[in-house]
Amino acid sequence: MYLRIMWFLGIFFFTVTALLITEMSTGVPSVASAATKCTASTVASWDQAQTGRCRFTVLADFGNAAVRDNNTGLVWEQAPDPTPPLGWSGATKHCASKTVGGTVGWRLPSVIELKSVQDPSLPAPFVPATVFTGIETAFFWSASSFAPDLTLAWAVSFLSIADVDRGAKVQSFRAWCVRGPMQESVY
Repeated sequence: MYLRIMWFLGIFFFTVTALLITEMSTGVPSVASAATKCTASTVASWDQAQTGRCRFTVLADFGNAAVRDNNTGLVWEQAPDPTPPLGWSGATKHCASKTVGGTVGWRLPSVIELKSVQDPSLPAPFVPATVFTGIETAFFWSASSFAPDLTLAWAVSFLSIADVDRGAKVQSFRAWCVRGPMQESVY
């Protein structure tokens, strides 16, 4: 028994020492370093604040055509279709009919979900160009109607970080589809 404990402790200390020596000699943190760990949320818990390379994951299971937001758990189209702008009803139908990476079940995001994908530290369109493509500096429809007047819906600008506005549902804006659980209360 004593030999087994000594063997285990020897392996443990050898592994830790090897990781520390690698980190010290290369100046690069080891894989075990907390600074390099990226965690992926599988539910929209909204309790994470990952930034940089840890914020988004391009999903190979979707043919690299979708991106998971590791802060919210939502899955976004990697590149919205370059279709002409649509009215709100057309944008809703566009997402509901969409297939991305061989999967269906897409929808327009709520105004809060759409706003959450923006990173104010980046220039317009406020999303990392290394992850997303085809995000125009334009308004994008949300699924959120404007409660005082149901002929209007909320839209988010990707030209100005502060611009969230309502538009007549017959107006034409872009559609960027998302996948993930939705809460009726945010619509």
